[in-house]
Amino acid sequence: MRALVFPGQGAQFEGMGKDLYAEHDSAKRIFDEADALLGYKISEIMFQGSAEDLKATKVTQPALFIHSIAKLSQGVDTKINGVAGHSLGEFSALVASECLSFEDGLKLVYERAMAMQDACNDAPGTMAAILGLDDRIVEQICSDISEGIVVAANYNCPGQLVISGDLAAVEAANVRLKEAGAKRALLLPVGGAFHSPLMASAKQRLAQAINSTYFGVPKYPIYQNVTAKAEVDPEVIKINLIEQLTGSVKWTQTILQMVTDGFTDFIEVGGSGKVLGGLISKINREANTSSL
Repeated sequence: MRALVFPGQGAQFEGMGKDLYAEHDSAKRIFDEADALLGYKISEIMFQGSAEDLKATKVTQPALFIHSIAKLSQGVDTKINGVAGHSLGEFSALVASECLSFEDGLKLVYERAMAMQDACNDAPGTMAAILGLDDRIVEQICSDISEGIVVAANYNCPGQLVISGDLAAVEAANVRLKEAGAKRALLLPVGGAFHSPLMASAKQRLAQAINSTYFGVPKYPIYQNVTAKAEVDPEVIKINLIEQLTGSVKWTQTILQMVTDGFTDFIEVGGSGKVLGGLISKINREANTSSL
């Protein structure tokens, strides 16, 4: 069985989409439509912007979404049995499964990005990558921190977990985690505490947008971040998509479940094309990974 998987923030790169725009009419239509829908030339930022320009949440999220769908517009020459996306990538997966239209997907992604940016301003926070520790140890230490909120945010692969929360709490957790044997506990250059309770205001704002948007029954089951299970009910998909903003991205658990369900091939769509394949190979060495 084969799955399409879509990356989230961190998979962007300078010049993303420039060759696609020049060489493929189907991709050009996607970029032109995105510029019209957003009311500004995001394509110019994607093609010509610096790494710093692309790193801003309000740019990164729609840019990666647009890039994934532009890649997808070239077609997939194999049968697909399911989809999944890492954080933001879940919106790309929903468009790929025809649960969401490209137009509605882009509007929701942009609303999500702006809501998260505002939440970062209202409740400053940060994230840190923890390498070389069992997930349960990281979870326990985070729960014991008294300096503020800090939670396990991204279960990327065994031995690689990202924590998120108040700056003081994340810094305190880093110290404790190093003492517990973490190979690295490194603050990440991000704008806020994504996938933590500090995103509560963004969650409320996104919920309003999602609940007023039409979601159809997906063509392929989508494995969602917060449950790590296949979903096909549009109302359940909406709920999980809203919960994702303050909940953990269970990528390790998702891939393990997909392998259990019979998936053997994972095709990464969008971004650099190298992020999710690497994580999937660490989660299951027998999985076949490639990029579109």
